[in-house]
Amino acid sequence: MTPRLLRTAVATALALGALGLTQPARATSSDGVHTVRVPGDPHERSLAPRTSAPFSLIGITWDDPDATLNGTAQVRTRSLESGAWSAWRPLETDVRTPETGPERDRPGVRGSTQPLWTGPSNGFQVRVSGARLPAGLRVELVDPEAGSGAVHTEVVEPDEVAPDVAGPAAGPLAAARPAVTSRSAWGADESLVKDPPTYTGNTKAMFVHHTAGTNAYSCSQSASIVRGVFLYHVKSNGWNDIGYHFLVDKCGTVFEGRAGGIDKPVLGAHAYGFNTATSSVSVLGDYSTAATTAAVRASVAKVAAWKLGLYGIDPAGTVVLTSGADNGKYKLGQKGTFYRISGHRDGYPTACPGQNLYNHLPAIRTLAANAG
Repeated sequence: MTPRLLRTAVATALALGALGLTQPARATSSDGVHTVRVPGDPHERSLAPRTSAPFSLIGITWDDPDATLNGTAQVRTRSLESGAWSAWRPLETDVRTPETGPERDRPGVRGSTQPLWTGPSNGFQVRVSGARLPAGLRVELVDPEAGSGAVHTEVVEPDEVAPDVAGPAAGPLAAARPAVTSRSAWGADESLVKDPPTYTGNTKAMFVHHTAGTNAYSCSQSASIVRGVFLYHVKSNGWNDIGYHFLVDKCGTVFEGRAGGIDKPVLGAHAYGFNTATSSVSVLGDYSTAATTAAVRASVAKVAAWKLGLYGIDPAGTVVLTSGADNGKYKLGQKGTFYRISGHRDGYPTACPGQNLYNHLPAIRTLAANAG
C-alpha cells in the first residue's frame, strides 16, 4: 500500500469510528452474496453498527436447517434516506425447513429467522443470544430492486408430478376467484427457481400466516416486499421458491406466491408438519401489534373460500390432519382436528399469525362461508 493509500485508509477508518460505525471486514462474493466472518461466542454474538450495501429486508440464517435458534435475535438498521437509526427490533425465530419434498434435503438449505422489512437501508447492527447458538450464523441483507444478485450476507460465526397436472373440478361450494397479482406482475425472477413444483393430494385446509416484521410500509411497496420474501426464501433459506401460496397486503391486494398454479395443490413450505395437502396465505405485517383491516379480512376470506371451494369444502368446517413431523406441538403421525381455515399456531408452536389476526379467524371463516 502506498503512503497516500495508507493515509486514505486511516482517514476513512477514523471517520467511520467518529460516526460510531465499523468498517466491514474484507468480503468474498459469489453471485451477489457477500460474506463477512465475525468471531463470536457460543452464547452471544453481535455485529457493531456498520455501513452496508443497500437493502430493504434483513434476516439471520445458520448452517443446519434442522437446528433452532433457542434465544433472541435483534437488529437495528439505518435509513438510506434519512440516515436515522431504528430502534432495536426482534426477529421471529419460528421458520422451519419443510418436512417433506425436494427442499427437505436440498443442498444449501439453511435454518433462519423470519425476515424483517426495513425499507431502503444502508447500515445495520445485530445482537443474538441463546443457550447455545447454531453454527454459521449470518446476516442476510436483501435488496428486492437488485435482481438475481440481490442478497448480501454478513456472517456471525466463531473459530414429482408434471406441472400440467389438472386442477380440481369446481365443487358445489365453489366461490368466485379473487383478483390475484401474478408472479410476473410483482417481479419474480423465475431464473432462480431451479426445480419444477411438487404437487400433493387435494387441498384440505388453509393456514393463515403473517410475515411479521413491520407494518410501516405503503401498499405501493407491497410488490417489493413480496420480491424480498421470495429472494430470502430462495437465496437465503435455500428453498426452491417462496414458501407461501398467497400473500395479502394491508390494503387487501392478493399476490400469487409459490409457482405451479394457484388452482392446483402445490406443496408449500409454510407449516412444518402440515405442508402436505394444505394451502397458505400470509398477510404482510406484524399482527401481534397491528389490528387487521376489513380489506385484509375480506381478501383472506375470498382466497380461502375460492381455494377450498375448488374441492367442494365448507370453509367454516373442520378436518383431521396428520402431522408429518415432530414439530414441538405434534408428534410424527399424530392426528389433530383443525378448522379448515386455521392459524399457523394451531399446528406449530409459534405466535404466527399474530394475536389480532388470529382473533379474527372466526369472522374470516364466516365471510368465507358466505362467499361460497
